[in-house]
Amino acid sequence: MSPSHRVVIAVFPDVDLLDVTGPAEVFALANRVTSGRAGYEVRLAGPDGGEVRTSAGVRLVADLSFAETGARVDTLLVPGAVDLTDAGPVARVDQDVVAWVKETAPHARRVASVCVGAHVLAAAGLLDGRTATTHWSTAAQLAAEHPNVTVDPDPIFVRTDQGRLWTGAGISACLDLALALVAEDQGEDAALAVARQLVMYLRRQGGQSQFSVPLSRPATSRRDLDELCLWITDHLDEDLSARALAARMCLSERHFARVFTQETGVGPAAYVEAARVEMARRLLETTDAPLDEVAEAAGLGSAETLHRAFRRRLTTTPAAYRRRFRAQAA
Repeated sequence: MSPSHRVVIAVFPDVDLLDVTGPAEVFALANRVTSGRAGYEVRLAGPDGGEVRTSAGVRLVADLSFAETGARVDTLLVPGAVDLTDAGPVARVDQDVVAWVKETAPHARRVASVCVGAHVLAAAGLLDGRTATTHWSTAAQLAAEHPNVTVDPDPIFVRTDQGRLWTGAGISACLDLALALVAEDQGEDAALAVARQLVMYLRRQGGQSQFSVPLSRPATSRRDLDELCLWITDHLDEDLSARALAARMCLSERHFARVFTQETGVGPAAYVEAARVEMARRLLETTDAPLDEVAEAAGLGSAETLHRAFRRRLTTTPAAYRRRFRAQAA
């Protein structure tokens, strides 16, 4: 069977290795789980063809040079590279890659960036007037350098231009983006079958946050408080009042509330509610459980409390959230 989806992935010096190999593996597994019907053909394109050294030190071999790519491209995938500075990672924008993307993108059915590859798409003018995401660590750079781009640093990926243009967050989110592309082409069953082959906990939807609640805040200066935050996520259906948590920390309730707020930036009640809403979101995305059962499992008690929490934190209702993010074949 001849390939029906030619995926061309850009490779260039110091490109992030997983940004290239992660999506390539997803497309290969899609071929496997559909017995070849998916028809993905993955090719690597580099500045001159031949070997390219990645950021991990592993060398990849480009199948094509940029000049040899031609117009037969179904999906153009653009990963990224960063330079590490004292101020943190800075997305690298190679002008040769930008020129190639600008020339090739009009011939592709769709274009997707992985991680800081969004900076290349922006430099090529593809993101002007659109919403895009990238790795959280370079989102401010993207917004500052491209004021015509609406940068949202939170989602796993963003789909725009009637599905022709995708931008993805960093590192492991490349798998989520590639799975979403497979779902668009082959349906949810195929994407979920690939996710199972990858032993992924679930196929995250694009609107999900890049961070879970414990990871969305920097580590505190107290190990016991970090351990408490992780414990909270495993015991959401228990008594997590400030009094109960203070007793677990062997502190007075007033002192505990002061320390918790100073270290995490939010009060104990707000942190617990955020963690419970995150659990409720996961249940709404992956199960058909009634709202009262979701509320109970997440520690929110009742469907009414669940509604109030969703309105307050997500400005939507649990039912509307489920309709948007529930995987149809889960």
